Amino acid sequence: MSRRKDQERFQRLKAQNSRYKGFRGPDTQAAKPAEELETAICSVCNRKRNVSVTTLPDDRASFVCLGCQQERASAASA
Repeated sequence: MSRRKDQERFQRLKAQNSRYKGFRGPDTQAAKPAEELETAICSVCNRKRNVSVTTLPDDRASFVCLGCQQERASAASA
């Protein structure tokens, strides 16, 4: 559709319904809020990781990052 026809269509719809704001896309819901992250140091590899606050243990010194957890799981299964 040309720009002119698009503008005419918008004006026609606006005349029919004064509250019409135009097409906003298929997903008009508000975006989900981002997870709150906190920096934690892995007790195994001593690397800093940005981790969701909800997944951190109460004792921050016992935090093990996902990479180290996977290494331990693969070593235990082998």
